[in-house]
Amino acid sequence: MGELRLMKGNEVLAEAAIRCGCDGYFGYPITPQSEVMETLMARQPWNETGMTVLQAESEVASINMVYGAAGSGKKVMTSSSSPGISLMAEGISYIAGAELPCLIINVQRGGPGLGTIQPSQADYFQSVKGGGHGDYKMIVLAPASVQEMNDFVDLGFELAFKYRNPAMILTDGAIGQMMERVELADFKPRWTDEEVKTKSGAWATVGKTTDRERNVVTSLEMDSAKMEANNLRFQQKYKQMEEEDCRYEEIRCDDAEYILVAFGTSSRVCQKSVEIARAKGLKVGLLRPITLFPFPKKAINRLAEKAKGFLSVEMSAGQMIEDIKLAVYEAGKNTRVEHFGRMGGIIPAPGEVVEALEEKFSWEISYGVKRYY
Repeated sequence: MGELRLMKGNEVLAEAAIRCGCDGYFGYPITPQSEVMETLMARQPWNETGMTVLQAESEVASINMVYGAAGSGKKVMTSSSSPGISLMAEGISYIAGAELPCLIINVQRGGPGLGTIQPSQADYFQSVKGGGHGDYKMIVLAPASVQEMNDFVDLGFELAFKYRNPAMILTDGAIGQMMERVELADFKPRWTDEEVKTKSGAWATVGKTTDRERNVVTSLEMDSAKMEANNLRFQQKYKQMEEEDCRYEEIRCDDAEYILVAFGTSSRVCQKSVEIARAKGLKVGLLRPITLFPFPKKAINRLAEKAKGFLSVEMSAGQMIEDIKLAVYEAGKNTRVEHFGRMGGIIPAPGEVVEALEEKFSWEISYGVKRYY
């Protein structure tokens, strides 16, 4: 067993970065994620592992520092909250277009605009649909606990390097600020220059070399045919992600007639909602997407065979519901999909979720049969 500590979610993101051999963090403070950089500054990992930690002058500067450092084949990352991620969108698109690995953390807050510092899940579209310009995708991991905040840092880097693609941990202010027991991983040494050349040398800028042509890292391609070929290659990579690295959790779905679909903080709420509903005689289960991209389409396809309905539970006006509906449609099913959400930084109560389920599926519950839409 690794080292056990009671830690805040934001703090454990920083600790996990140090322990997984991260080479550099470039960021800018914004509530409710400022503790990530504050913890790194307090820990002074440059004295322990050699990790670089730098507060940039803005979010635009920080993501471009990540872009430059990622081009050297190093493990680099940044973190921010919703408006800050919006400012980074252009740089993230450049990183995706240049096919570079990096880790981006979004501790979501309520919007639009400056909104509130309270938790939200309204950055779903921004995260899974690209967010910036062009046809690109990020791997998006959605932790539901402080332990997963810890675990997903190393996993995020692993997937980023596997696909040479930016990866994002999409969490929110509730998990970022809560304290739970966490088992920390053992320290991994940072890659040496020779290890970087072995792992990333085929594409990274690793300094003077005599055994190959120099690498040019760019997302620019003036030849339209070559740019199309790049895009086609990217799309194949995203399909590979869907086949090999889709992650989700099913809770009491084996006999469920109604499926709650929720991620992050909402999924924690829904675990209690399942218990309340079951006590009332309703066969309710929970599907928790762990990767928001790739989205667990096949699991929804399978559950749609017998489910009378899906309820997308989100701390937003309804964004993930569109992907649930697409998955049901692509499976050739017409199972009903409804939404329940709270906004403005309000976390729904478990009882509210059950009440919404009973209201939206009152016909099916009353008559015991599936109604199609």
